Amino acid sequence: MTTLPVDSGQQPGQEPGRQPGQRPGRRQPRPARRLRLLADLTPLRDSADFRRLWCGHTVSWVGQQMTALAVSLQVYAITGSTFSVGLVGLFSLFPLIAAGLFGGAVADTVDRRTLGLATAAGLTALSVVLATVALLDLRQVWLLYTVVALQSVCFAMNNPARTSMIPRLLPKEQLPAANALASLTTNIGLMGGPAIGGAVVGLWGYQAAYLIDVVAFSGSLYAMWRLPSMRPEPADGQAVRRRASVRDGLRFLVSRPNLRVTFVADLAAMILAHPRALFPAVAGLWYGGDTKTVGLLVAAPAVGAVLGGLFSGWLGRIHRHGLAILLSVAAWGTAVAVFGLTRDLWLGLLFLALAGCADSISAIFRMTMMQAATPDDMRGRLQGVFIVVVAGGPRLGDFVAGTAADLASPSFAVAGGGAACVVAVVLIAALCRHFIRYDARSPQP
Repeated sequence: MTTLPVDSGQQPGQEPGRQPGQRPGRRQPRPARRLRLLADLTPLRDSADFRRLWCGHTVSWVGQQMTALAVSLQVYAITGSTFSVGLVGLFSLFPLIAAGLFGGAVADTVDRRTLGLATAAGLTALSVVLATVALLDLRQVWLLYTVVALQSVCFAMNNPARTSMIPRLLPKEQLPAANALASLTTNIGLMGGPAIGGAVVGLWGYQAAYLIDVVAFSGSLYAMWRLPSMRPEPADGQAVRRRASVRDGLRFLVSRPNLRVTFVADLAAMILAHPRALFPAVAGLWYGGDTKTVGLLVAAPAVGAVLGGLFSGWLGRIHRHGLAILLSVAAWGTAVAVFGLTRDLWLGLLFLALAGCADSISAIFRMTMMQAATPDDMRGRLQGVFIVVVAGGPRLGDFVAGTAADLASPSFAVAGGGAACVVAVVLIAALCRHFIRYDARSPQP
């Protein structure tokens, strides 16, 4: 119960909370309380550096997704081969995984602002190369593969530098809100970037999509340019490292139980309960649909993730981040399992959207825990590991789901995988009680 201050101006007989002249029985609306459900914009209001960084990344990320689609379309136009289009993913994936750990180590060694500027400039230059190839109509698919691989290397080195700077720009209590905004950027880009890219390519050609990407990167370059120097800060009592070691970063992660469990929980979700590879099969077998149905199935988790980001204002009031992660991963597994049992398309889409929402909440808390509980001079390397897990986990999940579907059935693969994910969460909770007790007000790695 809220008590009135001594000098409140309250008139005798006036109802508490009612201003003079207000009709009895009617309360003043409380918009602030209602708006707590929506994404918390406090980090954008309080930090000009974070605001520029977020806006620049949002614009450039949409441009990157436009470019990714345009490259796939251009490769198919040159070769007429879906296999060649599939190779685009491989040329993107392997450099991303290989450079992820290395990029994190570099981010823990050099000025992160300088590294962010250099890699953003590299991504801009590579988009210029793609535009030149398209304008000159150079029908050499190996050129496109080479640029895609180099883009992955630049991204793998840019991302640890950029995300490691966020805890230096904001107080720790604003990190959940900042990561919710970052999640919103990621999922909106994944949804809107390809759609915009397809329209641009259809209207003006591949070169238009690449040139728009060049312009989009100017926002990221400007944001990095305005940042102060961001050299890694060593932990108390430790000397400044001249060269950060990937091995030391992995050893740190293995020896820190709370951080280690965040990765284990995410791998349990992505490897055991990741039904994406089965969407083409279940669209026809379960729903009698076609490629449009596959598109709906693919889009549903992304829609749920976007909604999770839009209505993330309440996340800042949660302090038991470990418990929140386990509940979110369990919700993901449960939603996937129910999706595997239903044969109604719209009900299936609903549970896929719920799964996507749960995954976005898990990702927000995992990222927040990693940023808050990790010393500054280790953040880059843990972000590099994070890239490897995010890139590799779903691919392993595709393999597990496809294998289980061939050995048994798609229903068993999806529903059984979701149930296995929930069982894994229960085991993690039983074996790692310290993780459940994790409190964001006193973060311990």
